[in-house]
Amino acid sequence: MARRISTDEGRAALAAVRAADAASARPARADLATAVRYLLQLLVEKAPGNAVEVRVPPFGAVQVLEGPRHTRGTPPNVVETDTATWIALATGAESWADAVAAGRILASGTRADLSALLPLRP
Repeated sequence: MARRISTDEGRAALAAVRAADAASARPARADLATAVRYLLQLLVEKAPGNAVEVRVPPFGAVQVLEGPRHTRGTPPNVVETDTATWIALATGAESWADAVAAGRILASGTRADLSALLPLRP
């Protein structure tokens, strides 16, 4: 993630995404991108490190949790999900267990369970 997203900017993007969802409309791409990146930023602040890569294509990927660092190829611990699921997980609208059971999270590696870190409560 290139630049830091301010709390006000992140919360405004989340509010815009929620409003669009409530109206059964498609959120603006810019709002989705900012909301996802803001929530990933909060995750990095909460659990800094390089042991697990969290991917939310197409908007972002970060490394979190202390532990062995990977530098080449696919990391041993990866979590990948879509934008809507990531926002729901990070804000507490959905539980980790429910998203995993529904197949909306692809997680590999022994450290790829982020349930203890979520929700982020922005």
